[in-house]
Amino acid sequence: MRIAVTGGSGRLGRSLVTGLAEAGHELVSIDRAPSEHLERPGITQFSLDLTDADATASALAGTGADALIHLAAIAVPFSAPEDVILRTNASLAQSVLGGAVRAGIHRIVAASSPTVIGYGAPRGWAPDRLPLDEESATEPWNAYALSKLLIEQTVAMLRRQTGDDVRFASFRPCYVIAPEEWAGAPTQQGHTALERLDDPALSAPALFNYVDARDVASFADTLLTALDDIPNGEVFFVGADDALARRPLSELLPQFHPGTERAASVLTGHASAFSSAKAARLLGWHPARTWRDELVTAPAPASVS
Repeated sequence: MRIAVTGGSGRLGRSLVTGLAEAGHELVSIDRAPSEHLERPGITQFSLDLTDADATASALAGTGADALIHLAAIAVPFSAPEDVILRTNASLAQSVLGGAVRAGIHRIVAASSPTVIGYGAPRGWAPDRLPLDEESATEPWNAYALSKLLIEQTVAMLRRQTGDDVRFASFRPCYVIAPEEWAGAPTQQGHTALERLDDPALSAPALFNYVDARDVASFADTLLTALDDIPNGEVFFVGADDALARRPLSELLPQFHPGTERAASVLTGHASAFSSAKAARLLGWHPARTWRDELVTAPAPASVS
């Protein structure tokens, strides 16, 4: 396919664009600025203000793309004022996703976030059950999480407008770790992957979830191929099968998230708090990478039952 990706210069975007190119697709990366990491055959880059809806629709039509993956957004909670995050991410969703429909692109995928679930709420959070999946209640408590839920709802709105003439999906990638970050480069929050393992308090706000960026690329490849054969407008969690932790989450989650004791009791061994079983069931996709294999300087993990 010829695939347009917004936010292709970002942490996830670089790995996703590169992975899809290596899988044989032709990529067009659209971002505020190009990335030297994407200067390779099979990838075209150009800069655009994606909040300009008319310019975005025109540019997307000019790409001749068969599919669009929308990643562009303010990517970190509280990294800007709440009104700016909400306004920017919601505006980008309408401009890009609506623009893709106007441009005649028939496969449209948007990145959301696990934060739509609402864990970490200041007044407490306790899920009915774990692991979390696509049936879990969405209860965003900050502008970033709300903006991500609005992206999913924008997809649903456009699906209701177009019916099955356009195939849609949304996905919620867990805490993304790029390939270089396994070797010690800072992760999104500034700490290394090893530091996040050595100090559970660093990974606790995200419920110890993670996913290798290359696995997200393989998911996107699988999803785009399958869009015509699955129900339209599906939402998927995309994460590693294990937790970014050396101890079982049945111990760690209650320590950092009081009230989760009962639900977390099932998360023994290396089990994650998030399930990608829907992606396995509908798409046949499974994550291929785990921190135990990828972390360059990882000491031998403690054994758990």
